[in-house]
Amino acid sequence: MTDVTRAGHRRPVHHWRRDLVELAALFTAVAVADVVANLVGHGPDGPELLVGSAAALVATAGFHTWWSRRHGHAPPTSDTDARPPSPEEQAGPSALPAGVTGESTLWRMRTTVKDEPGALAALCTALAGQRVDILSLQTHPLGADTVDEFLLRAPGALGAAEITRAVAQAGGSSTWIERADAHDLVDAPTRVLGLATRTALDAAELPLALRQLLGRCTIRSLPAKPVGGGRGPAGVPVEGVLEDTVMRLRAPEGGVITVERPYLPFTPTEFARARALVELDARLGSRVPRGQDVLTLPEGNDITVRRADTGDLVAAREMHERCSTRTLGMRYHGPVGDADRYLNHLLSPRFGRTLAVQTPSGRIVGLGHLLWDGDETEVALLVEDEWQRRGIGAELLGRLVAMAVEAGCESVYAVTQSSNTGMVAAMRGLGLPLDYQIEEGTLVITARLDRPGARADSAVGGERIARD
Repeated sequence: MTDVTRAGHRRPVHHWRRDLVELAALFTAVAVADVVANLVGHGPDGPELLVGSAAALVATAGFHTWWSRRHGHAPPTSDTDARPPSPEEQAGPSALPAGVTGESTLWRMRTTVKDEPGALAALCTALAGQRVDILSLQTHPLGADTVDEFLLRAPGALGAAEITRAVAQAGGSSTWIERADAHDLVDAPTRVLGLATRTALDAAELPLALRQLLGRCTIRSLPAKPVGGGRGPAGVPVEGVLEDTVMRLRAPEGGVITVERPYLPFTPTEFARARALVELDARLGSRVPRGQDVLTLPEGNDITVRRADTGDLVAAREMHERCSTRTLGMRYHGPVGDADRYLNHLLSPRFGRTLAVQTPSGRIVGLGHLLWDGDETEVALLVEDEWQRRGIGAELLGRLVAMAVEAGCESVYAVTQSSNTGMVAAMRGLGLPLDYQIEEGTLVITARLDRPGARADSAVGGERIARD
């Protein structure tokens, strides 16, 4: 009976007739070689016999090669008790689950065609000729042209170059294609509604919602009045500005939200969707989830961890006043007197998420920030002197990393001083791959979030007793 390996590959079937022929050929070759050796050593016709034996060996090897090629790889003509093919294999690659490696692959593709009858039909016919299934299609009219956005399922052996070539021959131009995953199977209206719901629940979700809506892009939020003073960004009209690969939208608090995607121009449809999300955010005003966790520290003190916003500005300034000059210098890397100027920016949900640690009396003793910095994400911590070395920093950092993973960030980085051993220890405690860069006493530690569901274990060692 045919044995099946763990990898699912069947072992080849051997037949006794082929083995017998191979053994006979081997014994014949050995016997001929022995006779030739004796004759060459004891007879006068040694050279002639040597040439004749060589010819015989070549003929035997040729016969063996011919026999192996004819019978070694031929399919068996009778039942071999092999494992029967699965229903998916019987139905063919198109019946396999979407995204299965080696069988079928999901692709997101965008191409431009002439807005004329038959143009889209020619494109679909070309894709069908390559055995490519069209799972979804969106059209973006552009006057004389139309941008068509596809979600495709193609045979695993078919690469992006072959798909692009077929599309170009059917009249498509400016084609862009990249791998997709199961999340892209959600249709556009459902995805937009989900993003709107996330934005309505949390103001910090707006940049993330825009990125998921528009794909791979860089999003920057510029305040109307820069933290360090100086001139703010140029004003943007209420309806926003669309300039090829860049869109500028008026932020709800008066600043500017810039979205840039250099590899692919934005369409008017995408611009309208992004503007609708920003308008929704502006109408709802400032908001953060009000859930909180109550933790018990090893020495018995209870602390509360919750989201913070600009409503905590006064309490955060009071914490600054209780912090030592050294602690503030470690956190802000500049004149200590300027520390308060950054709080309004750091606490704003437009630029990231902030976690606050407070005592039962309501006093804030720690702040943790997750800041959207274009394509990157920064983490920053500040813990009041009297509450340091109790695991609060590690608890905040673990929660911030969990938020970054949930938001789909690929990495987070922390900027600190090389002498800040507490921050270095907290980053090492994440159990994630770390990169270090040191320049003139400034240390940048980057943690790669390449483990699914990465979440650092809390170093507090306390017990969670309630969640409101």
